[in-house]
Amino acid sequence: MARKEKAQDSETPGRMKQIALTYKMTKRADRWIGLIISAVGLGTFAVVLAFGFWIGHPIYLGILGFLVALLATAIVFGRRAERAAFGQMEGQPGAAAAVLENMRRGIAFTPAIAVNRNQDVVHRAVGKCGVVLVGEGNPNRLKALMAAERRRMNRAVSEVPVHDVIVGRGEGQVELKKLRSTILKFPRVLAGPRVTEVNDRLRAMGDLMSNMPLPKGPMPKGMRLPKGGNMPRRGGR
Repeated sequence: MARKEKAQDSETPGRMKQIALTYKMTKRADRWIGLIISAVGLGTFAVVLAFGFWIGHPIYLGILGFLVALLATAIVFGRRAERAAFGQMEGQPGAAAAVLENMRRGIAFTPAIAVNRNQDVVHRAVGKCGVVLVGEGNPNRLKALMAAERRRMNRAVSEVPVHDVIVGRGEGQVELKKLRSTILKFPRVLAGPRVTEVNDRLRAMGDLMSNMPLPKGPMPKGMRLPKGGNMPRRGGR
């Protein structure tokens, strides 16, 4: 029991530190965040407390109002912090990959399955909606990369629907902050075990990250890619 209490005590400061860091990060992009969450918390508490006085139970409703105010504040803070994070990430290489990697809701994510010499990149997500190809970079060049990936995947999963999503602010593109909700809105056509099966079949075909001994981190500035556009794959056709 003593060890369990010590572990909980050590986790609490870590959690509070994380909340403080998140608040500072959000404050840089949303200067009104402090006033907004304060207004939400106090406003919610005041409404519930006033209702408590009206029905003759101010103490009970005061306690309930405090808890509801905390919940409302946490929800508003979380949403604005997420929006601020997306705003800072948008336009940065790998931003879409960061969003996809953190979905964790029945989504099997494989980053950078195709990259061209201009560093336009295509990621793959497999979920109940089928396969989603997510592109970051120039839309015109990405269309060719995605078409090539579609042809390659047809050899293994021709019966599974494939969705193309290009991240950006242009016409026909999806903003980074809407990427998660866009993927979740696609019709669900696969069961959980089928998602795993499709992902395993696609990974068995190989991809850029598994077939090439690329170093971790940013691509070296002096590195040149072959003139064919796509990165070569071992045993590729």
